Amino acid sequence: MNIAVSGASGLVGSALCPHLTQQGHKVVAIRRGDSGSYEDSIRWDPKSGLTNPGRLESIDAIVHLAGENIGEGRWNDAKKQKIRSSRVDGTRSLVQSIAAVEKRPKVLVCASAIGYYGNRGAMEMEESSAAGSDFLAGVCEQWENEANAAMELGVRVVNVRIGVVVSPKGGALAKMLLPFRLGLGGIVGPGTQYWSWIGLNDLTRVLAFCIADDSVRGPVNAVSPKSSTNREFTKAVGSVLNRPTIIPLPGFMAKLMLGEMATTLLLASTRVLPRQLQAHGFDFEQPDLADCLQHELSSS
Repeated sequence: MNIAVSGASGLVGSALCPHLTQQGHKVVAIRRGDSGSYEDSIRWDPKSGLTNPGRLESIDAIVHLAGENIGEGRWNDAKKQKIRSSRVDGTRSLVQSIAAVEKRPKVLVCASAIGYYGNRGAMEMEESSAAGSDFLAGVCEQWENEANAAMELGVRVVNVRIGVVVSPKGGALAKMLLPFRLGLGGIVGPGTQYWSWIGLNDLTRVLAFCIADDSVRGPVNAVSPKSSTNREFTKAVGSVLNRPTIIPLPGFMAKLMLGEMATTLLLASTRVLPRQLQAHGFDFEQPDLADCLQHELSSS
């Protein structure tokens, strides 16, 4: 298949593209500017869409991963606008580009996030569960709605709600490694909040699975079937690194340091189950956190 990928240079995209290539697919990067690791690329402006939508005539599938990094910088009004616009407006412009061609891709696999569910305590969230009410939940809901507009164009749409990505190359784990290796790691807030996670290796396999299986559509929770509390996550990282985890970060301190981002990303509890993946027979290679951490850290 010819597969176009936006966000190809990001944490997930940089793992997905070689994975798809190894499967025998041709990867075409959707990107801004003239630089990039893939010679055959499609130029894109997130506000106005693809510079040449006609390039989509030869594309079988699109994986849309591009978006402002939510874990970098304090969430002030300007940052929140970038987070929203990069996802909502960017997806809208991409779908408009799809609408501009007669021969359209068969499937649009669009990233979303488990932030869709908001802070729900110990309640188990499935794909049919209602959206939350905070900022990130609202962004995810709008983001998915823009992607779903492609269904009216005859395109199969999959909204992949991604959990905490376990990888030393980026995301939460990358930020945790240095303090943990220095023996300064510990639980965040109460430690009872659920962090629904997925290893980068399994996430790339989930995305490839969603492309290949024509019966997969709509929201798909990309998380391990075994959610962990922050305390369990912390202890597992410390165990794999053979370091103590005795220095906690109180919730009020996290809020002082990071503001709303701490409340939404670190202190919120979102316990998510991958019901759709299980129903379609997806087999996780690293469903256990300790095994996943060993795999990801040993390959870094």
